[in-house]
Amino acid sequence: MILDSGARRNFETGAVRDIAEGKGRMDLVPLSVVHKLTGWDEFSFIDEYSRKGDTDCLIGAISVFTHEHSDLKDIGTAIIEVSKHFEEGCKKYGDRNWEKGISLHCYIDSGARHLIKYYRGDKDENHHLAFVWNLMCAIWTQENHPELIDLPFAEIKKEELPFYEPNDNTLFCHQHKEVPPVMWKDGEID
Repeated sequence: MILDSGARRNFETGAVRDIAEGKGRMDLVPLSVVHKLTGWDEFSFIDEYSRKGDTDCLIGAISVFTHEHSDLKDIGTAIIEVSKHFEEGCKKYGDRNWEKGISLHCYIDSGARHLIKYYRGDKDENHHLAFVWNLMCAIWTQENHPELIDLPFAEIKKEELPFYEPNDNTLFCHQHKEVPPVMWKDGEID
């Protein structure tokens, strides 16, 4: 379920999204401090991503989150469940609306807010799915719409941005902190 205020933000690209006014701006909050206050590792990864542009950090946040939460314990289940969130979004905004282009900070803002709402225990939406959806869309947007990068790392030249290269099934980010490997339901490491 995706909540709907009925009001929309319209982007120059033609994409639309629910209004953000009055919800706060989580993309402006020092997420490294949120991590220190809460101990929720996902915020440390998102903060580093916002400053350096390394999408491995968002992969790390998703991996830590899915590894820690029983309803998304394996990546296969997580992807299927997030696909249902994409389906709900199509009902609200139309097919492939998000691919038209939404400013990168919007995904970080919304993703971080959904993560807090998940940890807070809010049940009004599927906040765990919305968190993963926003981070997945942020990664895709950085790769496919570099003109929409509006986070602190925006000044880094495109050719200097890090990119994901599969390695020995272990991702590193945030001062080389090890991230749990992506697990499939049968317990195999992908």
